[in-house]
Amino acid sequence: MRIAVIGAGTMGNGIAQVCAFHGHQVYLQDVDPKRLEIALSGVRKSLGRVTRDLDVEARESKISETLARIEAGTDLTPLADVDFVIEAVFENLEIKCQVFEKLDKVCGPDCIMASNTSSISITRIAAITSRPASVIGMHFMNPVPVMKLVEVIRGLETADASFEKTKDLTLGLNKVPVEVKDFPGFVSNRILLPMLNEAMFVLMEGIARPEDVDTVFKLGLRHPMGPLELADFIGLDVCLDILDVLYEGFKDPKYRAAPILRQMVAAGRLGRKSGRGFYSYPAK
Repeated sequence: MRIAVIGAGTMGNGIAQVCAFHGHQVYLQDVDPKRLEIALSGVRKSLGRVTRDLDVEARESKISETLARIEAGTDLTPLADVDFVIEAVFENLEIKCQVFEKLDKVCGPDCIMASNTSSISITRIAAITSRPASVIGMHFMNPVPVMKLVEVIRGLETADASFEKTKDLTLGLNKVPVEVKDFPGFVSNRILLPMLNEAMFVLMEGIARPEDVDTVFKLGLRHPMGPLELADFIGLDVCLDILDVLYEGFKDPKYRAAPILRQMVAAGRLGRKSGRGFYSYPAK
C-alpha cells in the first residue's frame, strides 16, 4: 500500500517508521525541510532500537530496507497517487481542517483520509471535505513504534468500508485496533487527561511535591509513570489543548484546566520537549 503521512513531528515520523517497517511505501510530508531531516534521523535511531535483537547483518538489512521505503518532501503533489493518508499535525482544529481541505483536493477518489487526532471530532474534520465517508480517526499512542493500541474513530458519516480498510491496515502494522465512537477525547484522553489535571490541582494546592505525587502513583497504583511525569512526556501544551477540547465539547467544569497548567504553557514550560515542565530535563 502507498501511504502518506502529513506532519514530520514525533507522531508523524513514528507512524511513517511503522508503516515502512511493515512493507508499505511511505511519503512523509511536512512544510519544513529541516523538520523532515530531523525526522529521518530520528527514524534511523529508532530503528536501531527496535531491531536490537537481530544479528548485525539482519539488523542493517532491515534498517536499510525500511529507510528505502520512506520518501520525504514538502510537496503535496505525490498524494495524488497514495491509497491512504494519515494526518499528524498539531492538535488544533483549524490547522487540521486546513490540511484536510488540501487533502480533499489532491488525493485520489478512493483514498482513505485519517487523522491522528487525540481528541478533536472526526465528524467536524470530515464535514469540511467533499467525502466525509472516507474520513476516519487513527489515534496512535506515543511512542508509536512501541505502543500497540490504535483508537479507530468513526465519524458520523464514516463508511463501513473505510473502517474495515483502516482496521486491516492497523492489524497489518502489528497494532491492536479499538473501535471508538466520535466523542471528545474518545476513550483514552477522556479518562487520562482529567487524572493528569487533578494531579496538577493537587500540586497547585500544595498538598504534595511533584516527585511525591508521582511516587504515589508509581508505588501505590503501579503506574509506570506518575501523572506529572506523563504530562511532561506528552507535552503540557498538548495536555492543555486536549482539556480545552473536552471542556468545549461537554461544557462540564470537571474538564476545566488547572490554572497552573495554563501558567506553565504561557511561560514556555512545555515539558520534555522544551527542557522544563514539572521537572527539568538537561539538554542531550
